[in-house]
Amino acid sequence: MRKNTFKLFTCSLLLGALSLTTSCSSNDDKTADPVNPETPDRWITVSGALMQDAPGDGNGGTMVYAVTKKNAKDPNYSINVYADGMPVQSNRTARLQSSVDGKTLFNITYTGANGGEFMTYTVNGAKNFTQSGTTVNISQYAGTSPRWNKLFDGDKTGVAVNVTAPVVKTNPDKTYMYTRGTATVLSLDLKGIRISGFKQYELPLTAQEEAQGHHIFRLDAPTINKAGNKVIIGTWLRKTNPTTGQIETTYDRPGAKSVVVDYPSLENPQIITSKVGFGDTSGFRSFNSFLGTDGNIYQATQRDTNKGSYIVRINQNNQYDDSFVISLDTALGIKGSYIDAWRYAGNGIAYVLYTSTATGDQGFVARVDLNAKTAKKVEGIDYDAAIDFGQYQGFVVDGNELYLAVTPVGKDGNIYVIDIPTGAVTKGAKLVNKPGNHYIGVF
Repeated sequence: MRKNTFKLFTCSLLLGALSLTTSCSSNDDKTADPVNPETPDRWITVSGALMQDAPGDGNGGTMVYAVTKKNAKDPNYSINVYADGMPVQSNRTARLQSSVDGKTLFNITYTGANGGEFMTYTVNGAKNFTQSGTTVNISQYAGTSPRWNKLFDGDKTGVAVNVTAPVVKTNPDKTYMYTRGTATVLSLDLKGIRISGFKQYELPLTAQEEAQGHHIFRLDAPTINKAGNKVIIGTWLRKTNPTTGQIETTYDRPGAKSVVVDYPSLENPQIITSKVGFGDTSGFRSFNSFLGTDGNIYQATQRDTNKGSYIVRINQNNQYDDSFVISLDTALGIKGSYIDAWRYAGNGIAYVLYTSTATGDQGFVARVDLNAKTAKKVEGIDYDAAIDFGQYQGFVVDGNELYLAVTPVGKDGNIYVIDIPTGAVTKGAKLVNKPGNHYIGVF
């Protein structure tokens, strides 16, 4: 579903101008000053998705298990989240996020009788997670399947978003007018475990776009700007055929769009449009927009079946900066790139999980230098045709290190630790798998 019927088999991205080496990188290769804040005693929580009906569907629930950073980096250490971990609440794949220090997991359950319920877990190591005594259910406002992100505001706030099923509206003479749903934007107090505010509204596109049938089908991946006064929300567009009223699967897409709302009021929704990127900006299961070190927001696009995924930029005036664009097809020399998930790692460096037309659903990792607008496939990872990052959720950025879980569906894999300044790759703990399952993140 993430790539829909007009899925674009994703592409590539990155590894900047710095060279990549494999394996056990020594401390001598690392810069002295951390790129990001570091938590010496941080837990690394791995999550695994269970198969329900088909291998890799991830719809059978989510398990978690926490280890020390030392164990996460040790290739002789094994983690079996399915045998030794703890299930977190969710009918399907839990929407997990973690505090910067790794001591708290945040979860909103996805679908089912308790869909839309928010709770936290204190991380105590191994399968020992203590669920918060308080929970809050946001389903009456945002449905039982809300999309959400925490804001990078000191782990204080999360924002959940949803759009009701879009409805076709016709003129009195029964000719097509537009298709719209009602959007909900809701803020969560992560520490108090309560709803701190919500707003609901329609999100009309331009009159011309609506007359052609374009409409917002889904919202996802909210991000706060540098000033802390706006939240930028990614969109997933669809198109109704004005003549038949049916959803079209092949059409010329308008520019990539985001919804900008005032924060913390969540009022005054405005739609901004890129002239250089033409995919959706919603991502799927992970963050899709990041505040860069330079104060701009960098955003990935998906589902552009003509040109692949892009990285575009939103400036500090909360408008698309069309002077900046990275085509992953061009940067990686591939066709049909698709970004499943990605993570900004500091100082203009990012890591992207991608696919391409030539390799189908097989996932790869790339390092991108946003400043140089270059990208290169990361070597030193055991790639396999069964690697599928379509449901990938979690990266850990801690000091100079980025942690990543890579497992083919139904096969064992590893945690990989990447030195952010140099790009050096270290193979870490073994991730023991089960048939049909796959690991979907580290937190």
